[in-house]
Amino acid sequence: MFVFHGHGGSMRNVARTFSLHTHWPEAIVVYLQGLNTPGRLTDPEGKKPGWQHSAGAQGDRDLKLFDVVLAGLRRELKVDDRWIYSTGHSNGGGFTYLLWAERGDVLAAVAPSAAAARVTRESLRPKPVMHLAGEKDALVKFAWQQETMLALRRLNQCEAGKPWAPHCTLYPSPNGTPVVTLVHPGAHGFPADAPPLIVKFFKEHLRGGPAGRSGD
Repeated sequence: MFVFHGHGGSMRNVARTFSLHTHWPEAIVVYLQGLNTPGRLTDPEGKKPGWQHSAGAQGDRDLKLFDVVLAGLRRELKVDDRWIYSTGHSNGGGFTYLLWAERGDVLAAVAPSAAAARVTRESLRPKPVMHLAGEKDALVKFAWQQETMLALRRLNQCEAGKPWAPHCTLYPSPNGTPVVTLVHPGAHGFPADAPPLIVKFFKEHLRGGPAGRSGD
């Protein structure tokens, strides 16, 4: 499971905030550190760490990093290619959408938080996705995220929604590519109750179809 911090964040902070390794101790959880990158909404000078926003930006530096790290994990550890996931917050969520667009054949499911797939949307192919959004998000505006969530439901040919967990709605798909939305009343911050729900979602999906077991 790959986890990407937001612009100006760090791998240590996202490891502490997400703490996904405590919710899925059997999983290999990788918290990567971004390099200084120009931001789209803040920090246009690129004085803070982050991730490339689109294919070709920064010479695809971060897509190449993903490839190298995944290859190393496969070489050094026991990696089941059916269970490879990505999540991230804000700029890290946007990079998760970029990974879906550019490395979608590798990923079983994704869970971007506080992000909008405005640049990558047309390159996405159906895949299980959980999107986390705050109704009062003034940075990555909630309206932008609503557009993204609607586009994802159309992409995955989803049916009517039904409750899945607190603040969460499941939109089933006859193609095995459901969308789950976690819409919380907060702003741009990462919701504290999200980590176990992200793990729950990932455990339900392996590459090639729904998981036939709990994943633990």
